[in-house]
Amino acid sequence: MSNQSTLLKVNDMHATVGDITADRVRAVLKAHGRLAQDVARMSDDDDLYEAGMTSLASVNVMLALEGEFAIEFPDNMLNRSVFASIGAIAAAVCKLDAA
Repeated sequence: MSNQSTLLKVNDMHATVGDITADRVRAVLKAHGRLAQDVARMSDDDDLYEAGMTSLASVNVMLALEGEFAIEFPDNMLNRSVFASIGAIAAAVCKLDAA
């Protein structure tokens, strides 16, 4: 198998993991985000705060994510940019899950 084929398979697997993570993040947001918009219709880059998430809701989302993914957000990740979008949350979860 060529290096390019191996790379494509690894990238496909990584994309699938990211997609599954984003789906699980969406489920947590639906249950705890108190969003004014339907999270299923939002893109991964839509601003969650513009969609109605408050700072209190973001704390609830963080706690639910920690339970869902068996992770703990370190203090340096407790900021608005980490919870600004589905994509940002999924990236943070993947980073913590890999650690």
